[in-house]
Amino acid sequence: MNKKVNKFYITTPIYYVNAKPHIGHAYTTITADVLARYHRIRGEDVYFLTGTDEHGAKIQQIADKAGKKPKEFVDEISAAFSAAWDTLDISNDNFIRTTDPAHEEVVKAVAQELFDKKFIYKGKYEALYCVGCEQYKTRAELVDGKCPDHKCEPEIRSEEAYLFRMSEFQNELLKRIKSDKFKISPETRKNEMISFYEKEGLKDVAISRKKENVPWGIELPFDKNHTLYVWIDAFLNYLTGLGWPENKDKYKKFWPADIQLMSKDILRVHATIWPAMLLAMGEKLPKQIFVHGYFTIDGQKMSKSLGNVVDPVELAQKYGVDEVRYFLSREISFGEDGDFSFIRLEGRYNADLANGLGNLAARVLTMCEKYFDGKIPEKTSGSVERTWQSYEINMEKLAPHLALKDVWDLIAFCDQFINTEAPWQLAKVDRERLAKVIYTLLETIRHIAWLIAPFMPMTSDKIFEQLGLKPETEKKKSLEEAKVWGGLIPGKKIKKGSSLFPRLAK
Repeated sequence: MNKKVNKFYITTPIYYVNAKPHIGHAYTTITADVLARYHRIRGEDVYFLTGTDEHGAKIQQIADKAGKKPKEFVDEISAAFSAAWDTLDISNDNFIRTTDPAHEEVVKAVAQELFDKKFIYKGKYEALYCVGCEQYKTRAELVDGKCPDHKCEPEIRSEEAYLFRMSEFQNELLKRIKSDKFKISPETRKNEMISFYEKEGLKDVAISRKKENVPWGIELPFDKNHTLYVWIDAFLNYLTGLGWPENKDKYKKFWPADIQLMSKDILRVHATIWPAMLLAMGEKLPKQIFVHGYFTIDGQKMSKSLGNVVDPVELAQKYGVDEVRYFLSREISFGEDGDFSFIRLEGRYNADLANGLGNLAARVLTMCEKYFDGKIPEKTSGSVERTWQSYEINMEKLAPHLALKDVWDLIAFCDQFINTEAPWQLAKVDRERLAKVIYTLLETIRHIAWLIAPFMPMTSDKIFEQLGLKPETEKKKSLEEAKVWGGLIPGKKIKKGSSLFPRLAK
């Protein structure tokens, strides 16, 4: 009887193409990639979706300012996102664009369905509107009368619009959030949304703009004088990215999403409009929304005016792809605000990578060459079970930074083991004990290569090769096979090669 294969569907937000990707976008996407790779290693059937959000008033304004047509502008920026993810070794299964014709047709069909069900009606909408967020705001969300994110006073807008009866879903959604049937993590974000529901409550929300004001959008099928509000269009990517509704098998297999990652600035719309839409459509809600914080750069908010926007592609070109992936995954407690610093990046590079993992691999491989002619000694018993247990617990609770700490604790243990056992002394007096020490170290490094594989896939492959293993063969193993002690074959030749992490020049 075949063992049932679990599925894992993870999404990033689709990124708004008003500017090229920055380090904040990279952080969300790298984390999603780490989780996707981890679940693949576990033998699960994984689908990882990312992409770009390409309609709306802000896009039109920026394109006009750049002297380009909106489609030309979004093509360029969307391509920059796709190229950035290629550079950062992101293993997404699909990259969706909201200007994809198939997506646009589905959006129209859903709008028509909700209109036919009387969940959409014509009316007037008057509210405080932040152009920067492309969101309506309540007075309670403002700080000194201004949007806390864009530091500007919202406009009071009143215009003819089609509205979505979101208020009808207040009680059901609040109940699901409280019970974790619609889980919002971390707990602080869940409490934030419960407070919003209880104090503000869900109100009907405008889902269209007059086409004369915002021509760059999807036309409402039941009123050609209106274009669809960008959020409704954007949210449906999580379904159309699976080929819904045409690809029923894929949709049935992967929906609902297991984890939807996002930063806290878009939590409210994902915890109100999005699930209300799904309930109106008769679809299941995502299992979990996980929210991370904002990025600052050396303690300051990232902004073009300050000139401190960090380009992740340039960063990877300077320091290395795996090095950037490691730093972002290790430095920041996932779910909290994070601060990026070149000084700390270089510090972690030298301490954790060059002097840590890189130095350990080089020392052990050099000793194997020196004392055993580069051949793996006879097997000896051992275990890294406790590391694996803690690592897997931390990955499951979405704490990749703690999972990496587990790995580096193991590296520190290996360094201490070398100092305690002193192989250079054993070489003179106890060759049998020396063989056990070197095998133990080499086999532990094999486990380390597996442990870092979701975070640093290229480095993981290099270590396998140095140990005389073929990465493609090694990665065909199940996780349970990989975790068994004794995967290295005695007598096999190692291939030391060049240093994993050359020290940074001062």
